[in-house]
Amino acid sequence: MDKLTVRKAVIPAAGFGTRFLPITKSVPKEMLPIVDKPAVQYIVEEAVDSGIKEILIIANRFKRCIEDHFDKNYELENLLKRFDRTDDLKTVLMSHLDAEFTYVRQKEMRGSGAAVGLARSFVKDEPFAVLFADDVIYNANKPCTRQLIEAYEKTRLSVVGVQSVSDKTALKCGVIKKGAVKGRYTEIKGIVEKPSDINALPSNLASLGRFVLTPDIFDALERTALRNNEVFLTDAIDLVAREAGAYAYEFEGERYDIGDRVGFLIANIEYGLRDKRAGGELKKYLSELNRGGGDN
Repeated sequence: MDKLTVRKAVIPAAGFGTRFLPITKSVPKEMLPIVDKPAVQYIVEEAVDSGIKEILIIANRFKRCIEDHFDKNYELENLLKRFDRTDDLKTVLMSHLDAEFTYVRQKEMRGSGAAVGLARSFVKDEPFAVLFADDVIYNANKPCTRQLIEAYEKTRLSVVGVQSVSDKTALKCGVIKKGAVKGRYTEIKGIVEKPSDINALPSNLASLGRFVLTPDIFDALERTALRNNEVFLTDAIDLVAREAGAYAYEFEGERYDIGDRVGFLIANIEYGLRDKRAGGELKKYLSELNRGGGDN
């Protein structure tokens, strides 16, 4: 076969979401809405719009509602049909999400690498995409994951989605040790996970929750040392990069860190402004608020 196709995606979504307590005591962080859709649906839509046909969501026993969300709800569908609410029915049916869903429970929280390791039997011997649920990325023209798939098809090596970020943001991410640079492609010489301080930053190219990985990541995960009793995916990618080679690809798009309260609020505002039904009124309100006309 001349051209490999990335058909599978893995979405780790098993964390407890403690930064959003108390709501995450009973509602998974991935189900918190950005405007009128749960955050995880934006992630799934990106995968599907990128050509992915099989999706594995890694969750835990407290997050069954994620599975319910992507399942059918016959009672609600019949109600919407009866009242001729066609547009609402389309959103509930989610017929645009033409993909097969699989779910796995992560019984013990041992880091992002341990979560991805659970996907081995799902992935088998194929390249696959990984989309972290804390990162929502907006691109109206070409989804971030589609960009990384195309980068993989050119390099045939694992690809990490990156952008150049501020020092403050880089300290919270996996940061690329840069090799040769050609356009949006940067050879990965190593990755430093959450550098200790600004002086330890190897660059400002930060991994932002999107990857296309080759199956050798699973052997690398098994050989990756624990840190604070966790396996970090970036540590395993660092190993793959040193042994087989890997690239960072600087993708186009607006990334929202919805694992952060302010990032989540910004995502709601900006997606709200893009919303056909609410955008006009929201823009008017924000304009009035900026002029001092809003209520305190």
